[in-house]
Amino acid sequence: MISPANFFKYFLLFFSCSLSSLSYGHGSVTADADLCIIKIGFYSAHFKIYQPRTREHKDYCEDLPDSGETVFVMEYTYGDLGEVPVDFRVIRDVTGMGRFAQLQDVDALSKAELDAATVVYRAPVKQPDIYAINHYFQESGNYLGIVTARHPDTNELYTAVFPFEVGYVGYGYLPIFIILILLIQGGYWWLNREKKEKSD
Repeated sequence: MISPANFFKYFLLFFSCSLSSLSYGHGSVTADADLCIIKIGFYSAHFKIYQPRTREHKDYCEDLPDSGETVFVMEYTYGDLGEVPVDFRVIRDVTGMGRFAQLQDVDALSKAELDAATVVYRAPVKQPDIYAINHYFQESGNYLGIVTARHPDTNELYTAVFPFEVGYVGYGYLPIFIILILLIQGGYWWLNREKKEKSD
């Protein structure tokens, strides 16, 4: 049987791994130091979202505190992405997957479902250096951003999907962290108690 000390070590390791994986962004957007990076296949760009009317110059990776005017910005880290057509779509999250939604969940939607859920769409366009698109969110809720880029030589399509919430006022992952800590403490206490009872 696993010792209480080893149980604690394993559970702490699991907790640390969970904390690191949850601290990054959702889907195709990840945090890298103080920057947010969107990965579209092998392409990548710095990614920022602004809400100038309510939050002035503050930028966000994904979850947004307010509805209203929102500006999505991709700053191309390498010139290649500025040379390919990029399209941008935001849909209401009708996949039921929330922040765990991935490309396969979007692909499972029919064209009619995708069109009905779309709140903003920009057809493929080449924009060197910086890609920006404005949208006015009328409602709070869960949304999915979908960005695609087509390789000019192979014609292969690369897609990034990132879930985000508009009107985000939740506690994020804090409840999960609290539950994990309580489980660690409870498991350690239970194993120690069992060991003590056997020694008696």
